[in-house]
Amino acid sequence: MGAAVNITRMDHTAAELRGLAAKSNDAEQVRRLLALALILEGQPRRVAAEQAGMDRQTLRDWVHRYNAEGVPGLKSIRTGGHPASLNEEQMAELKALAVKGPDPAKDKVVRWRCVDLREEVARRFTVTVSERTIGRWLRRLDMTRLQPRPFHPKKDAAAQEDFKKNSAA
Repeated sequence: MGAAVNITRMDHTAAELRGLAAKSNDAEQVRRLLALALILEGQPRRVAAEQAGMDRQTLRDWVHRYNAEGVPGLKSIRTGGHPASLNEEQMAELKALAVKGPDPAKDKVVRWRCVDLREEVARRFTVTVSERTIGRWLRRLDMTRLQPRPFHPKKDAAAQEDFKKNSAA
């Protein structure tokens, strides 16, 4: 039989730990808080670990972590992931570029598509990403990748109105 687990940090009662578990969005932290509440209520480590869905040794490790760091020490730590390709300044510049739209003479396009923005990002920031990533960035910036059709630069609004009036008859 395993040795007793001693919770030396008495910041919270079992009821308070259950209350913190009810407010947490981290499912793993909830399990850990509920297991600690069981231990504070006097349950053996084996029973508390089984009810929380973990091994006795794992529960012992979390008790030590709680004693050292408190409730924040029970949160799940997310590591890994790819670092951001563009910083906040560059993302702001990308948004401004997309809102302004392309210059047909300089950019050789009349509207931005993801493929065009990808090439522009590669040219300006020396970052190579996929078209799909550009689409995700635009959605994160509260923009859509769908753009309205461009107007012809030599469009004559008066001629269009005249055509509408005369062709309806």
